[in-house]
Amino acid sequence: MTHPYRVGDELPPLEIPLTRTLIVAGAIASRDYQDVHHDAELAREKGSPDIFMNILTTNGLVGRYITDHFGPDAVLRKVAIRLGAPNYPGDVLRLAGRITDLTATGPTGDEPERATLAVAVTGDNALGRHVTGTVTVVLPAAAAPPAPSGERAGA
Repeated sequence: MTHPYRVGDELPPLEIPLTRTLIVAGAIASRDYQDVHHDAELAREKGSPDIFMNILTTNGLVGRYITDHFGPDAVLRKVAIRLGAPNYPGDVLRLAGRITDLTATGPTGDEPERATLAVAVTGDNALGRHVTGTVTVVLPAAAAPPAPSGERAGA
């Protein structure tokens, strides 16, 4: 397997500003019309200091974190998360990840060489741990490096 990844590798952190627009847009995009995700006054009536992010938006941000790091050929096979402290507008979500498992499979039949990785992901905000989870991602084999200038590949 030609992947440069190893168990224990840390992914670079990603900071996401938690704007009111992001929280509301995420709720609308995921068709979650509960008032606590878009109406501050009604959220306060229900005991929350403000609107807060829904789980589907957090799930999407975790997926984005992984695909931003591993690239457009990465395929998310499983995203399993658990929420903790709420994400409120005006805060910052700080995502971090670490590779916990890596399985390489060689080419077999119609299946190309690939790697399956498990990545432990956490996300913190000013209140504490917002999200904890594991993402399973499949990566195709890294392409062979190009031949040096002036040489033909396979020559």
